[in-house]
Amino acid sequence: MKKEILFFFAVVCIFGAIFSCAKQGSPTGGAEDIDPPKFVRAEPENFSTNFKSDEIRIYFNEYIKLVDPQRQIILSPPMETRAIITPMGTPRKYVKIELNDTLQKNTTYTISFGKSIVDNNEENPLPFFKYVFSTGSYIDSLKISGVVHDALQKSPDEFISVMLYEVDSTYSDSLVFTKMPTYVSYSQDSTNAFQIENIKEGKYKLLALKDKNNNYKFEPSTDKIGFFDETISVPTDSVFHLTLFQEILDFKAERPKYVAQQHALFGYRGNADSMGIELLSDRPSGFQSRIVRDREKDTLHYFFKPNIEKDSLLFAVSNQNYRDTLTLYLRELPKDTLAFETSPKGGLGFDENFELLPNLPIAATDTTLISILNKDSLSVPFAKKMDFRLNKLILNFEKEEAQTYRVTFLPEAVTDFFGNVNDTLKYSLRTKKLSDYGILTMNIANIDRFPVIVQLTDLKGNVVKEVQSESGNVFNFPNISPGKYYLRLIYDDNQNGKWDTGNYLEHRQPEKVIYYPEILEVRANWDVMETFILK
Repeated sequence: MKKEILFFFAVVCIFGAIFSCAKQGSPTGGAEDIDPPKFVRAEPENFSTNFKSDEIRIYFNEYIKLVDPQRQIILSPPMETRAIITPMGTPRKYVKIELNDTLQKNTTYTISFGKSIVDNNEENPLPFFKYVFSTGSYIDSLKISGVVHDALQKSPDEFISVMLYEVDSTYSDSLVFTKMPTYVSYSQDSTNAFQIENIKEGKYKLLALKDKNNNYKFEPSTDKIGFFDETISVPTDSVFHLTLFQEILDFKAERPKYVAQQHALFGYRGNADSMGIELLSDRPSGFQSRIVRDREKDTLHYFFKPNIEKDSLLFAVSNQNYRDTLTLYLRELPKDTLAFETSPKGGLGFDENFELLPNLPIAATDTTLISILNKDSLSVPFAKKMDFRLNKLILNFEKEEAQTYRVTFLPEAVTDFFGNVNDTLKYSLRTKKLSDYGILTMNIANIDRFPVIVQLTDLKGNVVKEVQSESGNVFNFPNISPGKYYLRLIYDDNQNGKWDTGNYLEHRQPEKVIYYPEILEVRANWDVMETFILK
């Protein structure tokens, strides 16, 4: 019995030792890999001269992949036929670049990878690696640097193309529309800084482009552009600042659309402040027309009466020096039905007016059939104003805090262009307590010219309130809803009461905008007082 017990304990000890050994030898996973891939070698070698190859291979110490290569990788000078760069799928220990275009003679090329090269497992980036080669006997080593800004928004978009065009006997400003630049780079992440390296000595035009189609050419309908006013000479120690803006397109009328009986849409691009529409076809007796601008789209609504029984109508569209003839094709369509929207809906700010927004042009209003009552059923006096351009009936009245207003339009208070009238319309509006709002007072020092426009915007750049001033440096913004805001000052140099963009071919920069550097937080029942010192 004693021997059996000893044998049992011996077996238990053996199994315990085996289990212990197995446990000690099990893997723990080790420390997390935080090291980026390391460059090992390249074929041909990096910084090669007299380069003649059509393929480049860049080797690393581990398996890598490319992240967002279309935006991150830049070849400068750019090529009409883009290089093929792999791996795009299966990870490898090298990057292969196939050059499919003829290389320029005696030119230094730079392939900048941004943050696209990452290791396969942890995606640790190898930041701003570049491969450089020259088709001549030496590597150009000059560079320029600077910062990209947005003309109106606080921060520009990421990945702004920054370009240099060599200014020689063949240069003209219009090249940006048709030709690729001599050198190109990108702004870097949120810093908006840029650097163009490996440039040869010379004179250049410096541009920035939000290149939506990624083709290194300026397309005004989609791209923002920024430019330095003067030709720059390289080498230089200057730091350049470029301001991106969206141009207003040259005016062009689009083909009209017939959307309802006696109702056509005339779309356009550009500035339509002087746009006119004239019917050239024979007019029936008593013909009348009304033109209303769409409140959201670049479109004019053209209404006419009486109805015309034809297949098509010919119109002349004009705008300053522009004139074109356009055909409107008619078809059987139902008539529009008079309908209404309002602004605002429900809540009413102390500095807001009530607006009635019909879908058909207003021809007449009868204020005796319009009333505003407060929550005590007391009549509230109001003033009426018509905005015929946007087809709005505006009611302005004095507001009290924590009040409810009932706006009523009795039948026939509003008559439209076609003789339709409204049924009874009732709307309820409410104001908040004054203590539900905050007040912002901004003291702006060192304003160097007037007039100025000071705007309070939300964090998306939408204007919440604005103050225009011919003098003085204290700007008050009462009755602000609690929230976070930006504040910006606009130098209204052409004195038209709004911010104006630039124009590249006219060498006109956008009007200057300066942002208060911090986010402003407004709280209910708080007075916020800040000082903004302009530099």
